[in-house]
Amino acid sequence: MQQELRIISKQKIARDTVEMVLENESISQVTVPGQFLHIHVQGHMLRRPISIANVDASKNTITILFKILGEGTRKLSMYDVGDKIDVLGPNGNGFLLDNTTQASILLVGGGIGVPPLYYLAKKLTEQGTVVTAILGFQSKEHVFYEEKFRELGNTIVVTNDGTYGEKGYVTNVSDEMLPIIDRYYSCGPLPMLKAVKERWSTIPGYLSLEERMGCGIGACFACVIPTDDRGGYKKICQDGPVFTAEEVHLG
Repeated sequence: MQQELRIISKQKIARDTVEMVLENESISQVTVPGQFLHIHVQGHMLRRPISIANVDASKNTITILFKILGEGTRKLSMYDVGDKIDVLGPNGNGFLLDNTTQASILLVGGGIGVPPLYYLAKKLTEQGTVVTAILGFQSKEHVFYEEKFRELGNTIVVTNDGTYGEKGYVTNVSDEMLPIIDRYYSCGPLPMLKAVKERWSTIPGYLSLEERMGCGIGACFACVIPTDDRGGYKKICQDGPVFTAEEVHLG
C-alpha cells in the first residue's frame, strides 16, 4: 500500500545512524515485528527497504533507523521534521510470535540489523516472554538502543574492536553468559547470520535477511535466496524477510 508518512522527529543516535519517527494511522495499526517500509527518496529510482524499529499504535507512529551508507540514505537523512515520505508498506512477513509465552528467547542483532529486533522484543515481553539480547556493533561510537533493550531484558553488547562491552562477534558470547534458550531470532549481515545459524544449530531459529531490493513487492526477482524447497528460491521482499533458519541456504 502506497502512503505518505509525516516526519515528526529526527535525530542522530550513533555514528552515521539516524532515527526517524513517522506518523501514519493505518500503518501503525497493522504492522508486525520484522516488516519493513519501502521508501522513495527524491531523485532516486529504486526505493530503499528500511526495517521498522518500533510502533506506537496509540500515537499512530512508526520508528525507523537507518545507516548513512550512500547517496540515497544521505539524502533521506536530510529530510526535516514536517516533511512527508512516500512509502510502500508495511511490507513482507514478520517474525513468528506463536508459542513463545513461556519460552526463553534469544535475540541476536548486528549493526543495522538491531532495529527490527527492538519492536520484536517489546511484543515478546508484553506477552510475558523472557528475552535475552546480544547486540553487535563495529565500535563504541556505533552503539545504539542499548538502554532500550536493557529495559526489556538481559542485554549483552559486543563490539568488533572491544571499545565497548565484550570484544569480538555476537557468536563469541560464552554459554555461561546466556540462559537456556528455547528459540532465537536474528537479523544482520549475511556472514553474521550464517555464523548464528551454525552456533545455535540445535534450537529453532528465525533469520531476517537484509537485502537490496528492486520493486519490493515480489515482481522483479531481484532479491531471491536459495531454499530447501526442492532446490527452489524464495523472494526476500515477499516471502520474507523473515525465514526459518532451516529453510534458507546462506552459502
